[in-house]
Amino acid sequence: MPHTPSAGQRLHSALTLERPLQIVGAINAYCAILAEHAGFRALYLSGAGVANASYGLPDLGLTTRENLLEDVRRITHATTLPLLVDADTGFDDIGRTVEQLIEAGAAGLHLEDQVKDKRCGHRPAKRLVPPQEMVARIEMAVAARSDPDFVVMARTDAYAVEGLDAALQRIERYVAAGADMVFPEALTALEQYRRIGQEADVPILANLTEFGLTPPFTLEELASAGVGIALYPLTAFRTMSAAAMDTYTTVRNLGSQQTLLDRMQSREELYRHLDYYRHEQELDQGAEHDDSKP
Repeated sequence: MPHTPSAGQRLHSALTLERPLQIVGAINAYCAILAEHAGFRALYLSGAGVANASYGLPDLGLTTRENLLEDVRRITHATTLPLLVDADTGFDDIGRTVEQLIEAGAAGLHLEDQVKDKRCGHRPAKRLVPPQEMVARIEMAVAARSDPDFVVMARTDAYAVEGLDAALQRIERYVAAGADMVFPEALTALEQYRRIGQEADVPILANLTEFGLTPPFTLEELASAGVGIALYPLTAFRTMSAAAMDTYTTVRNLGSQQTLLDRMQSREELYRHLDYYRHEQELDQGAEHDDSKP
C-alpha cells in the first residue's frame, strides 16, 4: 500500500515547493475549495475568522476549542490542502487541543504568548505571559502530538510590547523548546524579518493582514528578507464582506438584484467548483440500484 502523507507532512512538503509559501485564509469549506482551485498549496483558519464569520463575535478570545474544531473539520473534509490553524493561547488544555486538531485533519497550529484574555495582534494594550510560560505551552504541544510532522508554530507579540531584542530572545527560547516555525506578529520593516531570520534557523511567517501594522510586502521583498511563509489570513473574507454589504444595500434600495448579475458567480461556476454533476450522477445511480431490488 502506498504511504499517504499526513497533513503535517503535506505542509512541510509545500514549503519545499514554494518560498515564500503563500498561505491564504479560508473561513469555510467552500472558500477552501476556491483557494485550492486558484492554485494555493496551503490554507489557514484564523481565530478571528471563526469568531467573526461563524459566530458574529469580535476576536477577543470569546470562542471555544469546539467552535474552532467544527470549522477545521468542515474545511479538511472539503480539501486535501494542509491547514494551519490559529489556536490562540491553546484553550484550557493545550495537549487536548493538539490531539483534537490532529484528529480533525489539521496540519499544524500556532500558539501565541499573550495572556488568555488576548487581543488582536495589531491592536494596542496587548499583554504577554512570561517567556517561561510560553515555553511550557510549546513543550506541552510538542509532547502531545501523535504525528511528529504536525507543525507547532510559536507566535510572539513581543515586538509591539517589548521591542525587537526582547522578541528575538523569546524566539530563541521558543525554538529551543521545540517550535518548528515562528510567527513574529506586527513587524513593521523587512529588516526586522531579516534579523530574525539570521538568528532563528526555522521558517518565519509574515502576517500580511490588511489595515494592520505590517505593510503589504511583496513576495519578492519577503524572499529578500528570508521569510518562509506569507500569510493572508482574512483577505478573501474582507473582500467578500464588502461585496455582501454592497449587495444587500443594492437589493434593499433598488428592490432588484438585476444590476448585480454580472458580479455574481454563476450557477455553472458553482457547480464546477463543487463537482456537482458527478455527485448528481452518483445519486442517480444509487437510486437506480435501490429501485432494482426485489
